[in-house]
Amino acid sequence: MEFWLKLMFGSDIGLMSMIVVIATFLLISFYAGYFIYKIKTDQPNE
Repeated sequence: MEFWLKLMFGSDIGLMSMIVVIATFLLISFYAGYFIYKIKTDQPNE
């Protein structure tokens, strides 16, 4: 566990890579949630 903490937060490269991974996960979650929301609230065209 200490190895991973040092790898992630011990250097700037590790910290930036963790920020990129977290930001990517947040973007994917947001777009998936928005897509599901739009499908559930869409009215049929008549």
